[in-house]
Amino acid sequence: MRKLITLFMLAGILFAPAFANAQEAADSAAQDSTPVVEQPAAAPVIVDDEIVAEELSFHQVVKEKFIEGDPLYMTPVLICLILGLAVALERIITLNLSTTNTKKLLAKVEDALTSGGIEAAKDVTKNTKGPVASIFTQGLMRYSEGIEMVEKSIIAYGSVEMGRLEKGLIWISLFISLAPMLGFMGTVIGMIGAFDSIEAAGDISPSLVAGGIKIALLTTVAGLIVAIILQLFYNYLVSKIDSLVNDMEDASISLVDVLVRHKLTGK
Repeated sequence: MRKLITLFMLAGILFAPAFANAQEAADSAAQDSTPVVEQPAAAPVIVDDEIVAEELSFHQVVKEKFIEGDPLYMTPVLICLILGLAVALERIITLNLSTTNTKKLLAKVEDALTSGGIEAAKDVTKNTKGPVASIFTQGLMRYSEGIEMVEKSIIAYGSVEMGRLEKGLIWISLFISLAPMLGFMGTVIGMIGAFDSIEAAGDISPSLVAGGIKIALLTTVAGLIVAIILQLFYNYLVSKIDSLVNDMEDASISLVDVLVRHKLTGK
C-alpha cells in the first residue's frame, strides 16, 4: 500500500507541470483565436548594426515543440514518460533500500551463532532489512530439519524475493514499447491530414503539406526520446537487480557453510 501511494505521489508531482503547460497551451490557443487589432510592428533594437535576438530557454523550446506537434498526439506520449519515470523512481528507491552489506550481516550471524545459538541468529536477521536477511531468516527457521531442507528453503524463498525485485519492470517495458507506437500513430495521422489537404486543394504546394508533415515528425521524435529515456532507467534497474541476486546467491552459500561449520544442522 505504501509503494502504491508513493507511486501516485511521484506521478502527481511529475504530472502537475505537464497539466500546467497544457492549460497554458489551451489559453494561448484561445487567445490566438480571438480577433485582435493589428499594431504596427516595433522596430528591432540594433546594436552595432546587429539585431539582438532573444534566445529561448530549453523549457520554452520544449513547450513550443509540444504545441506545434499538437497536444492531442503529444499528450499520450508525455503520459507514458511521466508514468514510466514514476515507476522507475519507485523501483530505484526500493532497490537501493534493499541493498545489504552481506559481509557485515554474515559476520553478525556467525557471532550470534557462537554466542547465543540459532535463536540469536534469527533475531539478527529479522531485525535487518533486505532480501538477503529475509532469505537468511527462512533458512535458519528450517535448521532443525537438516542442512538439505535449509538449502531447499533458501532456493525457494530466493525465487520469491527475485520476483519482488523484478516487480514493476513490466510496466516500464510497456511504456518503452508504447511511446514510439503512439509517436508513429501521430506520424500516420499527420501524413493522412497532409494528403487530405492535397486532395481538397487539387494541387501540391509546400504550404499545404508542411503542417501535417511537421506534426508527423515531432510526434515521432517525442516517442523515440521517451523510449530512449525509459530504456536507460530500465537497463539500470536490470543491472541493479542482477547485482542483488548475485549477492543473495553468494550470501546463501556462505550461510550454509557457516551452519555446517558450527554443526547447526538440527541432527
